[in-house]
Amino acid sequence: MIRTKKSTWLLAFALFSLFFGAGNLILPPLLGLEAGASWTAVALGFCLSAVFIPVLGIVAHSRLQGSLYDLAKPVSGSYSLLYCLVIYSISISLPSPRTASVSYEMGIAPLFEMPSWVFATIYFGLVFACVWFRSKILDWLGKILTPALLLLLFTLIGAVIFNLDWPVDHTPQADTLSKGLLEGYQTFDAIGSVVVGGVIIISVNLKFPQYDLAEKQKLIARAGFLAGLGLLTVYIGLILAGAKSTPFFPQEISRADLLIGITRQNLGATAQWILSLMVSLACFTTAVGIITGTSDFIKEQLGNSQRAYRITAFVACVIGVLVGQWRVDFIIAVAVPALMLVYPVTIVLILLNVLPKSWTSRTIFRIVVGTTMLFSLPDFLGSVGYPLSESMTSKIPLQAYSLGWFIPAAVAFGLSSILTRKKGVSEEG
Repeated sequence: MIRTKKSTWLLAFALFSLFFGAGNLILPPLLGLEAGASWTAVALGFCLSAVFIPVLGIVAHSRLQGSLYDLAKPVSGSYSLLYCLVIYSISISLPSPRTASVSYEMGIAPLFEMPSWVFATIYFGLVFACVWFRSKILDWLGKILTPALLLLLFTLIGAVIFNLDWPVDHTPQADTLSKGLLEGYQTFDAIGSVVVGGVIIISVNLKFPQYDLAEKQKLIARAGFLAGLGLLTVYIGLILAGAKSTPFFPQEISRADLLIGITRQNLGATAQWILSLMVSLACFTTAVGIITGTSDFIKEQLGNSQRAYRITAFVACVIGVLVGQWRVDFIIAVAVPALMLVYPVTIVLILLNVLPKSWTSRTIFRIVVGTTMLFSLPDFLGSVGYPLSESMTSKIPLQAYSLGWFIPAAVAFGLSSILTRKKGVSEEG
């Protein structure tokens, strides 16, 4: 029992650090600042997409005991391969480089005169070293990096909560719930859950070969719940910190500047060093998780080639150095079209894999995923500057909130379930 508890907490800490990266740190405070006294509504939306769905993603992986490929395989093998290539390409091209950009802007530039490319080279050199020593990742993340990160986070959150008054009343942004939900997309946590879920499966197999399948499933599911609870606590704390700071900062302040301002205001002279450590730890662990997951996938596709694993890791780090030269806000803006295209499908795949197998089939997977992709197109086209006419989109429920895919996907699930049962379809999902 003691062994199981230790394993669960080790894995939960590792999961938290893999999830908690650049976006997770800089997005919540600005949401709180904009929402003001309505911060609870924006927190609810943010936590739905940035905590609830990612935890379900880990639960899905614990049941499958497989990789990202297995998550989409019920649609078809070719679709799953294409989906994996898109997800991993996005992951190493946007959220991974963003970790270096955030670390430099908030952690290094205020303290040291160092060119961004020099920092990014050192940063991804260390990431590459961690990815190279694959079997040690779980211990490094769970025993060392995450406890340090949590200590710094709770120091900041505690200082804000006890130093500042409760949020002042002001006119919040409209649609705070949907605003929080969509901003949760920018954390990449739903995508992160299906990427690092595979990393966790392999890490558990390496670290705990003595556990049987049922023990591994329970271990991962419990660790996912604990990691989700940690994320929930930190997000609510950071959103509240932003809300309580409404009298001190303008609404149009950048995400990075707001976090820097809140930290300096509440932690005094040591603020910049604390912020630098906090940002660096949060970003570094996420970059390790993304690049490890991508390298694991390529290795599996190429016959468990260790050479392919290391080449992939090297290429991903080079991309990180190059793209990491862009400013944080620019990377966030560039990511929007990609998120609008793949996030809804990822959420649907997670939900379908969490459902009992008796509720799903290959036919249901195909119909629901196809419907989701179709109704995600208006948001994607709008994000790249080619919006569909209002006469075409106004009749789609929730389209005004960029959630036009949700009700069609739910209806498609219901109708396809009825259809397959009537025809007596009995397929494996």
